[in-house]
Amino acid sequence: METRSLEFLKRLMDTISPSGYEDEAAKVWMEEAKTFADDVTMDLHGNVIAVVNKGGSPRVMLAGHMDEIGFQVNYIDEKGFIWFTTIGGWDPQIAQGQRVWIRAKNGRVPGVIGKKPIHLLTPEDRNKVVTIDQCWIDIGVKDKKEAEKLVSIGDPVVLAYGFEQMRNGYAVSRGFDDKAGAFVSLEAARMLSKLKPKAEIHAVATVQEEIGLRGATTSAYGIDPKVGIAIDVEFATDFPTMEDPKKRIGDVKMGKGPVVVRGANISPKVFDLLVNTAKKKKIPCQVIGEARGTGTDANAIQLNRAGVATGLIGVPNRYMHSPCEVVSLDDLKNSYELLAYTLAEITNKTDLTPFV
Repeated sequence: METRSLEFLKRLMDTISPSGYEDEAAKVWMEEAKTFADDVTMDLHGNVIAVVNKGGSPRVMLAGHMDEIGFQVNYIDEKGFIWFTTIGGWDPQIAQGQRVWIRAKNGRVPGVIGKKPIHLLTPEDRNKVVTIDQCWIDIGVKDKKEAEKLVSIGDPVVLAYGFEQMRNGYAVSRGFDDKAGAFVSLEAARMLSKLKPKAEIHAVATVQEEIGLRGATTSAYGIDPKVGIAIDVEFATDFPTMEDPKKRIGDVKMGKGPVVVRGANISPKVFDLLVNTAKKKKIPCQVIGEARGTGTDANAIQLNRAGVATGLIGVPNRYMHSPCEVVSLDDLKNSYELLAYTLAEITNKTDLTPFV
């Protein structure tokens, strides 16, 4: 991965962007897009769209959502402790005892999610699963009045983890689901700006995927693409405890390339284009099957207007929806290269009718 791309990834991962609060990520993504795209806009929903080869045909959409899971401040009690709700899908067992950042009007406010010491738990309590409504945030204030000077109702919260590189080209961060996809969509567009495609490319950093594929729904309607490919993360199954899930999900390994998804949510023609390009360009890839909808932006894109020829690329991800998601930088690079080389070959003559 080139230095510029890696630095862009680091900046993107440093943002706080739970669903509905994607503006920090949107700003970073837009700034990078403006260095090469023909046109960069934000729609009324907050989706950011970068166009390459404006005026080309057919119209193609690449979508990766820039929102992440998080929390939202709901209540501040008289002692200044903060109570919160979830944004997106959380395992409550992960939350307790963690440091957090509250994104407040005057900057990040550090805090911790409190937990009763194990010494004081009854035997019954030790065996109970904690729920989010039993958790609170401590920001070190004396009372409600002091807390309200720092934090407001509705402020977004994330666990206080950032980007760090590991061995063998791996990286760890919160929020790779799915700022990794937003990153890949723009890097593919950057490559396409040099490959002279016939198609008009719309790279999109979508909003609010974690609460219902909302940004993909509105942006696909506005763009009206003939082809749409979503980029999300995919469950890696190459670590302990995953032998049984592997039988249901598929055999997905880190560092073995992007996952190309096949199934009802996917155009067989787009699937074939991706797999054949991978073979031609010697880009490693993996294949899994999804018998129904995929629960990704690809769902919303496929059902737009009269239908869209849809594809889905998944970046293998260990420990999804935890603060320590792990991906391979090589998988990211292979993902955007596969997309760029595939879309560079699409023209108005490309047959996308699925069963002909």
